[in-house]
Amino acid sequence: MLRLLFFCLFLFICCPPAGATGAVVRKISISGPITPVVAGYLQRNLQEAEAGRENLVLITMDTPGGLDSAMRDSVKLIMSSTIPVVVYVAPSGARAASAGAVIALAADICAMAPGTNIGAAHPVTMGEKPDKVMMDKVVNDAEAYLEGIAAKRGKNVKLAGQMVRESLSLSADKALDGKIIDMISADQAQLLAELHGLSLIRDGKKLVIETAGAEVRGHEMVAKERILNVISNPNVAYVLMMLGFLGIFFELSNPGVMLPGIVGGISLILAFFALQALPVNYAGVLLLLLALVLFIAEIKIISHGMLTVGGVICLVLGSLFLFESSEPYLRVSWSVITVTVLATTVFFVSAVALSIKAHRKKPLTGIAGLIGERGTAETDLNHEGKVFVHGEYWQASSDSPVRKGEEVAVVAVEGMRLKVKKA
Repeated sequence: MLRLLFFCLFLFICCPPAGATGAVVRKISISGPITPVVAGYLQRNLQEAEAGRENLVLITMDTPGGLDSAMRDSVKLIMSSTIPVVVYVAPSGARAASAGAVIALAADICAMAPGTNIGAAHPVTMGEKPDKVMMDKVVNDAEAYLEGIAAKRGKNVKLAGQMVRESLSLSADKALDGKIIDMISADQAQLLAELHGLSLIRDGKKLVIETAGAEVRGHEMVAKERILNVISNPNVAYVLMMLGFLGIFFELSNPGVMLPGIVGGISLILAFFALQALPVNYAGVLLLLLALVLFIAEIKIISHGMLTVGGVICLVLGSLFLFESSEPYLRVSWSVITVTVLATTVFFVSAVALSIKAHRKKPLTGIAGLIGERGTAETDLNHEGKVFVHGEYWQASSDSPVRKGEEVAVVAVEGMRLKVKKA
């Protein structure tokens, strides 16, 4: 009887229930532009999946494209992965455009949900537009690159080349008919069911994908990756840079305040990190710096508004020139530019107005502050006497007689003596 119990326990441990295959699918999501942060997120998950000997890495994708360097890093990571990688363009309405299309074709299996599209992988230059010869080289290189990936993954090489040279974009149905993708799946459950049993060749060996009853584990970006991904947005990078400039200006104008300098320094460092992943035109950065210099000069120098006008012009032009790209997601939006320019202009104009008002205001302290003050004659003033002005007793002189107790007004200060007249 004891032997029977041990035998049953052995079977229970070694033979898991039906459906419990122990397979693990790691699911990650790429939504938004392809940036160095996204490439790092992908690298971390592929390394963790390999370390944990997981069965599959599933990437759900919805992207308008991104940076060439981040795209190539992602492609190298996927193609060198020892774990099968599946890219699933989903949900309906999503797209794998430009750099996203290249990454999708690099995966072992490329699937799409109904109502999605893939393609438009024509390279987009950043900053100064190259001449025709250089642009032809860029296009030819990108075309050969995607055709090589398509050939490696058994996809339609001709259509892959047209995605680059002709900016061809295909719906899910046309992509499947053209052998650009491997399958169309309505949802994740259908995708995993269709993936089960598919075989791949890895290092000359046959690898069978097992997803039946697999546990799907979602892995979102960690806090650090989310923060870095957010600040890589051109709008956020632009605002951070402006906050950095303003914070440093306040700290230099009012040494010892500390908070503006700390906030400005942190904002500038974060902005510089974002700028490395964006198509920065440094003429735009210089124009923004010149705008701040002109605004500051307006506070110090009365130019009747000319410096402020020049500052506003530099601020607008610098904001427009800061990021040069034909792709909207790599440019600062008009709404952000408008709000930032108006807020900065209103602030500095207000500062200039307050500065002018302060210069025109009558002095309240010191010798100049006594002119015009009123007091009381403490003695009769027959040319000489004593008066009480501004809470103090003063020796005073007057050109006309003043009787004790009468109100007087200060007209001048001569050393430590006041010259007064009857008020």
